[in-house]
Amino acid sequence: MTSRRDFLRTSLMGAGALSLTPSLKALVEGPAATGFPKRFIFIRKSNGLRPLELALPTFSAKDKELDERKQALEVDLDGHELPDWLKGLDAHKSNLTILQGLSSKMSENGHFSYSSVMGCYKSNRNSLSGIKRATIDFELAKLSPSPFGHVELSLTGNYNEFRTGIVSGYSASGPQQRNYCYADPQTAYNELFKCVTNPEAMNSDNAMLQFLQSDENFKAKVLEGYEKLKLSNHVDSIESIRKRNKELAKISGNIAKHLPEIDKVHADGGLNASTPEKQDAMTEILISAMITGLTNVVTYTIDELSTPIRGLEGNEGDRISIHELGHNGGYSGVPADKIRETIRIGHMKQVARIVERLKAEPEGDGTMFDNTMIMYFPEGGETHHGHGTEAPFVVLSGDKCNLDIAGRYIRLPYHATEGHKSLGNWYTTLLNAHGNPIKHYGDLDLDMSRKKLDQLGAIQQFMS
Repeated sequence: MTSRRDFLRTSLMGAGALSLTPSLKALVEGPAATGFPKRFIFIRKSNGLRPLELALPTFSAKDKELDERKQALEVDLDGHELPDWLKGLDAHKSNLTILQGLSSKMSENGHFSYSSVMGCYKSNRNSLSGIKRATIDFELAKLSPSPFGHVELSLTGNYNEFRTGIVSGYSASGPQQRNYCYADPQTAYNELFKCVTNPEAMNSDNAMLQFLQSDENFKAKVLEGYEKLKLSNHVDSIESIRKRNKELAKISGNIAKHLPEIDKVHADGGLNASTPEKQDAMTEILISAMITGLTNVVTYTIDELSTPIRGLEGNEGDRISIHELGHNGGYSGVPADKIRETIRIGHMKQVARIVERLKAEPEGDGTMFDNTMIMYFPEGGETHHGHGTEAPFVVLSGDKCNLDIAGRYIRLPYHATEGHKSLGNWYTTLLNAHGNPIKHYGDLDLDMSRKKLDQLGAIQQFMS
């Protein structure tokens, strides 16, 4: 039997409700931002990112020693070679930051971080009760209002096949509120750009939402206490989606000009598409969602341990398990480390495409990329079985972003030593620099607390 809660959830998701959140109402109704919005793209990868894979091959002997000892270090990228897998970003070196030394001990570690790596809490293996707060992407989305507020894309699977449709995501809009994500390019295309590609469906959605709101308001008159509170959240979501649809109608002309091109291979979930083809299509969706103004914040899980890898250059005939790579298993005579590097090179191809396309879009006296930050990071930290002592980031930031980090390799002091900074400090920095004066975002690190080391607030050296 279908419960009222299940019916509402299913109906709203059918209406394109990726983010059924209390904050969505504020995002749609919020005042117009002054100037141009700041944009944030979070790209999550699996299987760790070993710190030595980020080290510059042209370090001086002194800098190499400091880096290997995990001591504080800052080096201009200009004049240095990038690691081979990062060379696809050579043309954007002035915008690039290689950030080492952050820790994520307060988050979930091991194979999967779930929502915790973006919320700085222990998530109790992705239980709903373990979600303590809105993740950083949702907090940043509040600062740059848009019709969708926040969009989550995810190329995940069950090791053999990709997930399709609208499924549970990794971001969170608030305590005990798991987000939803688009799991395949065709679903993302159909839902995000529906106001242009299928306006009849938008009209049907609006009629259905009007009925649901009327029906639920009637029920609210006879409910009391907790049941009435739960119902009010649904009604708020319905009203938010109706308002969002009105906003989409206003910008439909611009959306029509920038529709992404999706190959027919992605129809019906794209079950026969290769992994690089899926990544290419998701990148096109992401770029168009940004350029059209549908959203200013995207979280993109480009792979997780259960994502099938097939059609990879050099291993085209193999079905590769990322988890097996983490345990040093090779394929067709190609060692695991080489395959892992090929996967990362493919990721950087997608990052470079985003940067180049946004740099080609005029905005004010510059380009859209000027106001954009892209953050590529391993959800599990420094290795396949992450410990949380290191959480490397590759960051690309435009000239008008509010941080002073671009064009540098930065290593912060090692975990639980004087001057060390955590993910909480990094996310606090992002929030403080872009309009949220929060004292500290996320949980504290117990090792730092035991040693009575300062761990609150933004990373002041990054503030412009």
